[in-house]
Amino acid sequence: MTTIEFTEQLNQFEAFLNNFALRLTHNQEKAKDLVQDTSLRAFRYREKFQVGTNFKGWISTIMRNTFINQYRKDKKRRHVSEPVESFAYALEGKIITPNEGESNLRMQEIISMFDSMSDLYSVPFLLHYRGFEYKEIAEKLDLPIGTVKSRIHTARNKMKANIEQQYASRVIK
Repeated sequence: MTTIEFTEQLNQFEAFLNNFALRLTHNQEKAKDLVQDTSLRAFRYREKFQVGTNFKGWISTIMRNTFINQYRKDKKRRHVSEPVESFAYALEGKIITPNEGESNLRMQEIISMFDSMSDLYSVPFLLHYRGFEYKEIAEKLDLPIGTVKSRIHTARNKMKANIEQQYASRVIK
């Protein structure tokens, strides 16, 4: 396949790639970046594409793998930063103690919601929250990966519903 043919084939799937990237990232700017990274990677490895095979499947796999790799890099970089005031006081040798009463109370409410959930859902969710991958959780709990994913998804939905129900009455309109 020539470079021109490859470029034409890639251009045919531009709308598909944009939609797929948006479904993966849930963010317009990140989706554009992902499409660009995928296109560059596909172009770089175009010799590995076998003519007569599924181009859409090949390019989708490249996009999915690019997204996963970027997600893993971002996950390693994530950290919690302190408020600027704490940093400024630290430079001056002073200590600042923020009022954490309200956030502690909310956290206790969320923990009690979580504790009220069945272990069937809470254990896989907690392991996933602690950074275990689906495969590791499946092995640890001796469950199929699909079941683990389903239970984590259900736990998220239950927590979301509980939180919305708990705090909906507190919203001022």
